[in-house]
Amino acid sequence: MQKKILLLGSGELGKEFVIAAQRIGQTVIAVDSYPNAPAMQVADGYEVINMLDGDALDTVVAKHKPDFIVPEVEAIRTERFYDYEKQGYTVVPSARAANYTMNRKSIRDLAAKELGIKTAPYDYADSAKSLHEAATSIGLPCVVKPLMSSSGKGQSVIKTEADIQKAWDYAQEGSRGDVAEVIVEGFIDFNYEITLLTVTQNNGPTLFCMPIGHRQERGDYQESWQPAIMLDEHLNTAQIMAEQVTSALSGAGIWGVEFFIADDGVYFSELSPRPHDTGMVTLGNTQNFNEFELHIRAVLSLPIPEITQDRIGASAVILASDHSENPSFEGIDNVASAPQSDFRIFGKPTSRPYRRMGVVVTYDVLDGDVEKVTQRAKEIAGKVKVL
Repeated sequence: MQKKILLLGSGELGKEFVIAAQRIGQTVIAVDSYPNAPAMQVADGYEVINMLDGDALDTVVAKHKPDFIVPEVEAIRTERFYDYEKQGYTVVPSARAANYTMNRKSIRDLAAKELGIKTAPYDYADSAKSLHEAATSIGLPCVVKPLMSSSGKGQSVIKTEADIQKAWDYAQEGSRGDVAEVIVEGFIDFNYEITLLTVTQNNGPTLFCMPIGHRQERGDYQESWQPAIMLDEHLNTAQIMAEQVTSALSGAGIWGVEFFIADDGVYFSELSPRPHDTGMVTLGNTQNFNEFELHIRAVLSLPIPEITQDRIGASAVILASDHSENPSFEGIDNVASAPQSDFRIFGKPTSRPYRRMGVVVTYDVLDGDVEKVTQRAKEIAGKVKVL
């Protein structure tokens, strides 16, 4: 049963995936663009390369000959994945899924145009001039996102024409890879947003975790909670949409599917073919398997008979406020002494303003108060300082 996994991207989500994989006897080689990345600290081996360099990627794959290639970030030369599948490698969830979802244009057109799923109105722009045209067509306010980015980088809201050039420049700064194009989305007056963790299996039905609510700032999540309270009809609609998209992309693994819930129904927003940052709430044992354990089981085609919600929980991020080449932490005792809580320090070797450096998780019994648990996570995380 022991397999070799090549993990492309070695951040905090990758680190938890490595731990989950090693607990059931797997070997993981962690890859990223900088040394001592979080997942490298716990992996069996590591490689430091520019994953947008196709030749460097080919060299690492040929060197390690992995059973599975598992992407964890967007900045990868994903078109090479099709060749790897032809060579007999298994890409998780699939080359098609990884290639489509690493680029917002591909996944949005698949959902809206091919599958007919409800999304915000949208357009694309490849220059400040065409962004002005798209924003005028969509209407203000509108949201601008790089086609390739993560953790909210490069995302902004255009409220007036004076914001257009600034939005273009910011999107270029936050874009990952060599794609300059952006997506322009109509502003949805939503009531709340959720992540629906969806598990596809090679030899079993598609399963869903209870929905996860979350709050964002600067396009990046700050707190998440599980379960998010929502109408059954909205949850059923979201599950149908998630199954449609993941089925079209194919492959086994966990997917973070994001939705807006508005007065007029459910809107598909985005999708990640891997564990999701808002899903770190599951590290508080809110489920029988956390999202990383579900991912490795699906990758290995191990049966997952059910996903049960065992208690409520919340997560809140610990953010850096400044640049540092040697960050340290103050106030960890405040977290360790808090009841019904836990924390993770990611081990990132450097910090910058608003970079996620850790997370606090809190929990309570199933019939507990989700709002209170979330507020508690936020308060505890606020007691930790990154120095």
